Amino acid sequence: MTLIGWLQLAVTLGLVLAVVLPLGRFMARLFAGDRTLLHPLLSPVERGFYRAAGIDPAAEQSWAGYGMAMLVFSAAGFAALYAILRLQAFLPFNPQGFAGVPPDLAFNTAISFLTNTNWQAYSGEATMSHFSQMAGLAVHNFLSAATGIALAIAVTRAFARKGSATLGNFWVDLTRATLYLLLPLSILVALAFMALGVPQTLLGSMDATTLEGLHQTIALGPVASQEAIKQLGTNGGGFFNANSSHPFENPSALTNILQIWAMLAISAALPITFGRMVGSEKQGWAILSAMAVLLVGGVALTWWAEAQGNPLVTALGVAPDMGNMEGKEVRFGQAMSALFAVATTGLSCGAVNTMHDSLMPLGGLVPMVMIQLGEVLPGGVGSGLYGMVVFCVLSVFVAGLMVGRTPEFLGKKIEAREIRLAVLAVVILPLAILGFTALAAMLPAALSSLNNAGPHGLSELLYAYSSAAGNNGSAFAGLNADTPWFNVTLGIAMVLGRFAYVLPVLAMAGSLAAKSRVAASSGTFPTTSALFVGLLVGVILILGGLQFFPALALGPVVEQVLLAAGTTF
Repeated sequence: MTLIGWLQLAVTLGLVLAVVLPLGRFMARLFAGDRTLLHPLLSPVERGFYRAAGIDPAAEQSWAGYGMAMLVFSAAGFAALYAILRLQAFLPFNPQGFAGVPPDLAFNTAISFLTNTNWQAYSGEATMSHFSQMAGLAVHNFLSAATGIALAIAVTRAFARKGSATLGNFWVDLTRATLYLLLPLSILVALAFMALGVPQTLLGSMDATTLEGLHQTIALGPVASQEAIKQLGTNGGGFFNANSSHPFENPSALTNILQIWAMLAISAALPITFGRMVGSEKQGWAILSAMAVLLVGGVALTWWAEAQGNPLVTALGVAPDMGNMEGKEVRFGQAMSALFAVATTGLSCGAVNTMHDSLMPLGGLVPMVMIQLGEVLPGGVGSGLYGMVVFCVLSVFVAGLMVGRTPEFLGKKIEAREIRLAVLAVVILPLAILGFTALAAMLPAALSSLNNAGPHGLSELLYAYSSAAGNNGSAFAGLNADTPWFNVTLGIAMVLGRFAYVLPVLAMAGSLAAKSRVAASSGTFPTTSALFVGLLVGVILILGGLQFFPALALGPVVEQVLLAAGTTF
């Protein structure tokens, strides 16, 4: 764990922190309906969309109406993407001549990109045409991210308003998130990627002559544009199978920094947006601080575990100076590989520049736990913020139980209805993750897909369902997921993780929006203090530990104990 490594981490996270305030304030103005620097150029386009769709942007929706609009939009998006994947052989921009995607894989992939999971049970360069990549997958990279942002803004309005029966207009929030935020940032980041060597072409491939005089066919495509929204929208679906370890997706240390910055920027800025919209920017900083404590702690633990090296390899006489470099790119090194692994799982991104299956047991434990904690550190664009709001509600409830105060958050009294809905949302993830993992661990059809037995095989199963239900999309590898069992059950887990989670949160938001805001008193627990940040961190860790520790103990923890003893299963 070198000084250079610490400096790399500090510079990268410092670049993220530098945009948090201006970007957070920009989004607050945007979703409050105020004019921004982009309005003179884009507001005519926005109004044109509303006229074409017959939408009244001034008409607001109740939580049920907002949720129904989101579900109808999502169902239509699924149907369109499924059709594109099945029919891609007959659609344009298919220089590779790919056939249609099989039904179960098309189902899994359509659900995956719809829910911002971007789980890939296929090799992108060998399965998807350019049309499928651009008109299908990339479009949903924008729309699924914009949907998450819209939902977070609706939840934010519940605390900003009083006595309100509405949470805003889903179609307006979706349009503004796409048009004013995701699209301009994606253009800028794509241009930066192109300048740094990421290809952008409609060619299917090119032939090259190797140093040995042989011929090699190299897959190409519109990589830079896909890469930009993949990272900014915390989507994570790679153009190539190797994802961000592929030299065309992530050719250098500079592109690696840009990728990490892009996937963290919006999610880290949204707490500031929340604080500005509810009238307490300090509250946004408190939420962001809790996210940062757990994220940085996870990076340090992962880096430490990898820097120790593999004792079994060391016993063979290999010097452990570079630590465990299996599954890592030398051009990124230990520190930036650890940061990428923890950031992508603390988010709901799922992009990888390191093969998580090759991490040391404790190193692999951290990314898995980051997902299981609810994808809130800082979480996917939008989904991370409303997930943190749920934990904030639970934290003030716990504080009220401990000190005998009435639970309040931002002037809204937290009562039985809100707690029941918050708990309902929180239990969705362990139900989907542990339930499907238990079934898969008993069924020969699932076990036959494992490349490893024992604790590591259990970790592969547990990670797969954690990634699906957490809408993350990264994989532990070592698992053949392109089978009917995994394509269907992982798809169901993705649906539960996205929609069964957010609907109770919207219902909770509707209940809170209707309440009056009460003034703070001597009995109010302050939620902008270091004490609250510590309580929030503790609630997140305790809930995650209680739910998943037994399963983790049988997987990566046992594997680490065996490795320390100089043996494997």
